[in-house]
Amino acid sequence: MAASRSLGRMLFVFHGLDHPGSIDLRRETRSAHLAHHSSRRHPVGGPLLDGDGEPCGTLIIFEADTLADAEAFIADDPYVLAGLFGSTTVRAFEAVDWPT
Repeated sequence: MAASRSLGRMLFVFHGLDHPGSIDLRRETRSAHLAHHSSRRHPVGGPLLDGDGEPCGTLIIFEADTLADAEAFIADDPYVLAGLFGSTTVRAFEAVDWPT
């Protein structure tokens, strides 16, 4: 059964894929990345893993008022500022099932 979610703010999903061979950059900027995202309400996120179980990207679901606000929040992410990602997307997200 789908859970209803009415928070007044919209949900967004960020998907970023690391540049190949950037695991050291990821490790060096991880604490700043985590600190940046600790300010989000209802944070859901973590690393995407390759076939060997190593981080190769990031997926984050978070709240913002508008797409522009969501994009601005992600633009200030230390991973983004450090150039970790080879590709990124930010999209509005409609949760059909959501943990309570």
